[in-house]
Amino acid sequence: MSQRGLEALLRPKSIAVLGASDKPGRAGYLMMRNLLGGGYKGPVLPVTPAWRSVCGVLAYANVASLPMTPDLAIICTRADRNLALLEQLGTRGCKTVIVLSSHPRQFAELKSTAQRYAMRLLGPNSLGLLAPWLGLNASFSPVPILPGKLAFISQSAAVANTILDWAQQRSIGFSYFISLGDSLDIDVDDLLDFLARDSKTSAILLYLEHVSDARRFLSASRSASRNKPILVIKSGRSAQAQRLLNSPLSLDAAYDAAIQRAGLLRVQDTHELFTAVETLSHMRPLRGERLLIISNGAAPSAMALDQLLQRHGKLATLSEETRQQLGALLAANITVSNPLDLHDDASPQLYKSVLTALLDSQDYDALLVIHAPSAAAPGTQTAELVIEALQQHPRGKRVTLLTNWCGEFSSVDGRRLFSEAGVPTYRTPEGAVTAFMHMVEYRRNQKQLKETPSLPLDLNNNTDVAHRLIGQALSEGITRLDTHEVKDILQDYGMAVLPTWIAGDSQEAVRIAEQIGYPVALKLRSPDIDHNSEVQGVMLYLRTASEVQQAAEAIFDRARQAFPHAKINGLLVQTMANRPGSQELRVVVQYDQVFGPLIMLGEGGIEWRPEQHAVVALPPLNMALARYLVLQALKSGKIRQRNALRPLDIPALSHLLVQVSNLIIDCPEITELTIHPLLASGSELTLLDVSIQLSPCSDDPQSRLAIRPYPQQLEERVILKDGSACLFRPILPEDEPLLKAFIQKVTKEDLYYRYFSEINEFTHEDLANMTQIDYDREMAFVAVRGQTHDIEIIGVTRAISDPDNIDAEFSVLVRSDLKGLGLGRRLLEKMIVYTADHGILRLTGITMPNNRGMVALANKLGFDVDIQLSEGIVNLSLPLQTAFVSATTEE
Repeated sequence: MSQRGLEALLRPKSIAVLGASDKPGRAGYLMMRNLLGGGYKGPVLPVTPAWRSVCGVLAYANVASLPMTPDLAIICTRADRNLALLEQLGTRGCKTVIVLSSHPRQFAELKSTAQRYAMRLLGPNSLGLLAPWLGLNASFSPVPILPGKLAFISQSAAVANTILDWAQQRSIGFSYFISLGDSLDIDVDDLLDFLARDSKTSAILLYLEHVSDARRFLSASRSASRNKPILVIKSGRSAQAQRLLNSPLSLDAAYDAAIQRAGLLRVQDTHELFTAVETLSHMRPLRGERLLIISNGAAPSAMALDQLLQRHGKLATLSEETRQQLGALLAANITVSNPLDLHDDASPQLYKSVLTALLDSQDYDALLVIHAPSAAAPGTQTAELVIEALQQHPRGKRVTLLTNWCGEFSSVDGRRLFSEAGVPTYRTPEGAVTAFMHMVEYRRNQKQLKETPSLPLDLNNNTDVAHRLIGQALSEGITRLDTHEVKDILQDYGMAVLPTWIAGDSQEAVRIAEQIGYPVALKLRSPDIDHNSEVQGVMLYLRTASEVQQAAEAIFDRARQAFPHAKINGLLVQTMANRPGSQELRVVVQYDQVFGPLIMLGEGGIEWRPEQHAVVALPPLNMALARYLVLQALKSGKIRQRNALRPLDIPALSHLLVQVSNLIIDCPEITELTIHPLLASGSELTLLDVSIQLSPCSDDPQSRLAIRPYPQQLEERVILKDGSACLFRPILPEDEPLLKAFIQKVTKEDLYYRYFSEINEFTHEDLANMTQIDYDREMAFVAVRGQTHDIEIIGVTRAISDPDNIDAEFSVLVRSDLKGLGLGRRLLEKMIVYTADHGILRLTGITMPNNRGMVALANKLGFDVDIQLSEGIVNLSLPLQTAFVSATTEE
């Protein structure tokens, strides 16, 4: 996720306009007019042989004659001139280029030319960009926008123009407004990395039509969303719409899963998009999920309440103390409840009095104030008193307040007053509740992102048998394995299927059934029929020899009629699992064009459409993520609780999903897996029918995964100076309690050397950020010792690379009572080899002059040590490729 050139694009010190024109209506004229009219302070350099000046600015005949090399060039000419102009800009040393229009047949040459000169491209077919804080309007948009704290990134020029027009009417400002076009080079992930560190941006809104690189998108999103709220609207939910947008075909639920996993929030339509912009512009942190509704009418309250319940929101419950306070203010005919209906004769002063009383209460987490047009309570005056109550109360700036001033003519001024006061305001009760639920869902996603996971016990790591069987099948040209063939593979990963026998015909099926006992199940075996449901190829609960024979012959007949050329390999015969009241579930792993393997969970049954019947997750899963998936299935009705006596055991099903995830990650040859039916009866889960599809894997097995899994290959056994053994391994999210215990055994002095400040305690959020790392962007190795139930961390080294993968900043911390064992040196040596192997050019660090141990270690390992006594710091720097060569030579 290179940041090279983005500074020149988003904060350019000079801009050249190629194809600038003094003729109104031309692209070059519009661009010059907008650049000069926006208030941009740097030099604007028109390039055109046709005009001596453009919009009153001296023009230059060609790129070579420019008096300076521009940071940013904007190509406004005909598309057939793009390559020649790009070549000239590259020769001149230009850093970034916006290509406004181009033919797809040029894309490959444009990209290769830009790469040859290390230039960054925005576009082609981009609307351009606006940076109001800089007075920069490098776009075709005639709409001026205000400076604000919301950044907007769009893959559609049409949607961008719509948002610009809407924002102008609402006086909503932006820090950046960027139209990506075809994203030939600069993409969403690059911009997220930049905006996550931008001081003017406090929230980010994305309009997506597709994701070009799922790994890069998720990596950048997860990193940015830990610092700033990010909302996403993704168009193209159906396959037909994706084709219309020329997007790769992908399950829409996969986008839901990815967005949720990254801690972002998805909004569903354009109306919600506008609502989201309003919410993000004035958003305050939400403490919880309890909503209190106040209105001057029962109908608007009912609309709000219906929307809240439909979205699985929570109503606040008023305490007796709050009820008494409100009762003293209200007329006897008003019932104190939530929603609180003040009736249509509620005056502006009553609104203020009630709000002031409620600001003293802790009974709710957010407050929705609704106002319907009323002669007794003029909208503008009521809004003024609500704002006054907020400004006068000590909690006014901290409380999460949303307003809905219904109507148009009489409510316009009230909504304007709220916007100016920084209070989110909406046109409808449903819109206000939708906005609140955006905040709730965002909070839930953030909580999930930072929740401390746990690994299930008894996960099997001895998977040699599975790898051998898969390799053997592929060497024999077998690409599909059925239940009886996958038994040993699943057993290697802790899963078990019912015993299975193979019958060649109906008579053999009867003989097997007689031997194993009734009732039995039959299943068709055919490599040419993907779904047995197409021929009713599964028959359950067969209780007699006659039933078995008739069912077997019927299955064969249906298969031959529907698929006359299909190869039939007989039947599978199983005893029916004795699970009274059990529920049929389905677990499927399917490969997605954009996100790679998807894990899907739903109910059993003949009909199966993943987009309708399943919830979806991206591997790798841990117990926390798997639990969220099961709860999501129950909440959305994809799985229904059927048996009150033996309800679904959520931990047991979560455990199974983690086992499936481990199997898929560890065996890249598995492209599809289906467990159906999976019988669930309380904690008893029985795998009745399992099939696996195989394909040889010649590429990097991890490249197919949207999220890089735990890199187990980096684990290393190490013997310390005292002869004791420990394990060096990458840090795990599950290490949070171990890391907390480790830090408690580090002296305050050592912590001060590490963090340059006195730290009394690390919060859960601090520890989550340290342990839940993205292995693509950051690496932390921990030294652990002890047995399964008595493990402790005794040392940590960490390196965080810059987005361009040039520099990485390192740190080392060893338990204070274990110094002198060579632990710090061994950890740092491992990090040096790791970062060099990943192409990092330089390892840097900062310590204090008093930290003599670290300074001495750095000297021994060949670091450049620069002591800055006046500033009280020591800068450490190691050219990595040289260090890597020497380290590998010593080995």
